[in-house]
Amino acid sequence: MTPLKVLFVTAEAAPFAKTGGLADVSFSLPLALAALGHDVRVILPLYPRIREQAEGLAPLAGPGRIVIPSAHHAFECGVFHAKFPGTSLDAFFIDCPALFDRDAIYTQDTDEHLRFTVLTRAAIELAQRWQWAPDIAHAHDWHTALLPLYLRTTYAWDRLFERTKSLLTIHNLGHQGVFSAHVLADLGLAEGSKLLHQEDLKAGRINYLKTGLLHADKLSTVSPTYAREIQTPAFGFGLDELLRARGADLHGILNGIDMDTWNPRTDPHLVARYSEKSLWRKEKNKQALLESVGLPYAKGVPVLGIVTRLSHQKGIELLEGALPRVLAERDVRFVALGSGEPRYEGFLEGLAHAFPGKARLWRGFNERLAHLVEAGSDMFLMPSLYEPCGLNQMYSQRYGTPPVARKTGGLADTIEHFDRATGRGTGFLFEHFTATGLEWAIGAALEVYADPKAWSQVMRNGMAGEFSWENEAPRYVELYRSMLPAEAHQP
Repeated sequence: MTPLKVLFVTAEAAPFAKTGGLADVSFSLPLALAALGHDVRVILPLYPRIREQAEGLAPLAGPGRIVIPSAHHAFECGVFHAKFPGTSLDAFFIDCPALFDRDAIYTQDTDEHLRFTVLTRAAIELAQRWQWAPDIAHAHDWHTALLPLYLRTTYAWDRLFERTKSLLTIHNLGHQGVFSAHVLADLGLAEGSKLLHQEDLKAGRINYLKTGLLHADKLSTVSPTYAREIQTPAFGFGLDELLRARGADLHGILNGIDMDTWNPRTDPHLVARYSEKSLWRKEKNKQALLESVGLPYAKGVPVLGIVTRLSHQKGIELLEGALPRVLAERDVRFVALGSGEPRYEGFLEGLAHAFPGKARLWRGFNERLAHLVEAGSDMFLMPSLYEPCGLNQMYSQRYGTPPVARKTGGLADTIEHFDRATGRGTGFLFEHFTATGLEWAIGAALEVYADPKAWSQVMRNGMAGEFSWENEAPRYVELYRSMLPAEAHQP
């Protein structure tokens, strides 16, 4: 097959800039596509943390400065590049300090709409400077969801893009990029504004993600179950009708994980590396985890762990209802790593005070500790209200730490509830979004934990799972090719 050219535009990519799963996908998927022989060019903003920390970062020779006009200002952008660490794949960075030199990747600033509009247009203009005609322009979430519309309007004059098809991947439908219609003048769409959602415009708003859903040639999301869920009112965030109308164009492709980074056999963050043949060594990581957060270690006492953003989506309110009873009635430990809404941070800190020696919150993020939680916990909690794909449940299974999770989205696609009668299953699932449901699932896990033979089985089942991008990247290639003329399928 002829190699494909893929323009991959994203707000974040690990390890350069990361707030969640989007960053992991924006690293791992391009790398997997490149390994299949395709020409993938990843473009994202040059944030201060990248300028300060990226090894080998250098200006890109050739394209010169890119100027993106807006209603009141023209933004002059440079282009830098650096290798994704440990690979031969380049990442390209749009340098616009006026927009991207902020303390956070995402802000509540009044120019938030402009930041990612400029990124999107600069990516297209960089392709023009290269005279590189992408087969596929792959946009991600609301930040770059205007890319399909720009190709159909502002840049439609350029025959370079006459065969380019667009794919928009939804990583989290809950974030849509909704702004006042006053930002229209900044978008540079001219006559293309007629292709925006007119009822939204009349109501005084512009929805970036909805615009992308209207105009992308194809749509994808990050698990088959989530693709079905978002076409329902319960999970559609007001866009379910549009998604149902485009149901034939919507594809659920499960995310993969970086099998090298998340490998208990080689993980440098662990105090003891292990495999399914040396599970006894996992206990050393449990002890190190508890010591790291100041909790006492006792052999045979199970540890519940969680690494998460502390938000309503992640089901933290279910912990409020379930964990106090679990900690009061059972001899267990609980370790949380994360930050987020003050209400949830306050609850978890209060839990540590209410149950000294049994519970601890490590506020913020710590890479080593995240790996230790995956390896050192006995069970990994993911009580999400919704979860488009989720990665931590895949990490935990790979580390022999069965997940306790709600049966939704990618969690439903990647975890099989353990059945002691058959010995099949990799974790413990509950269906209803209630504290009672979570408490039941924790109880089911603890019951199996008390049976060493059964517990060893569920651990080994999870470790035998295959979550590599080697399985999922070809599905993207297949989707890409389905959008192209027949000759693109030929050798």
